[in-house]
Amino acid sequence: MENQYISEQEQIRRDALKELENLGINPYPAAEYPVNTTAAQILEGYDPEKENFDQVTLAGRIMSRRIMGAASFMVIQDHSGRIQIYLKRDDICPGEDKTLYNTVFKKLLDIGDIVGVKGFAFITKTGELSVHAQELVL
Repeated sequence: MENQYISEQEQIRRDALKELENLGINPYPAAEYPVNTTAAQILEGYDPEKENFDQVTLAGRIMSRRIMGAASFMVIQDHSGRIQIYLKRDDICPGEDKTLYNTVFKKLLDIGDIVGVKGFAFITKTGELSVHAQELVL
């Protein structure tokens, strides 16, 4: 039931919540997401010569998103700081089903949502240290 006192933004968020649940995704999972590093550790310790941070798992709140078709960037913030994440549709959705990228990431997730990412650190063409996501979890 729509409430006349709910803002347009709140209604959009509630609609996205319903759609996530309809897709079988629990938007409030109780399980802890195991991380093995932080944004600050990657930013301070990454060395492209050593190719370290080749298997990172981190979690954080989405602070910004730049969607560019089959590839996108987002910035997440954990307790230690912010880091850019590079997402490629075919990497986070290796099979035929592209719902996680095309629907969940592009349309349902928003700034403030918390995600977990598995991937590897690398330097983008513009010189920014980022994590290339190979898995995305709410």
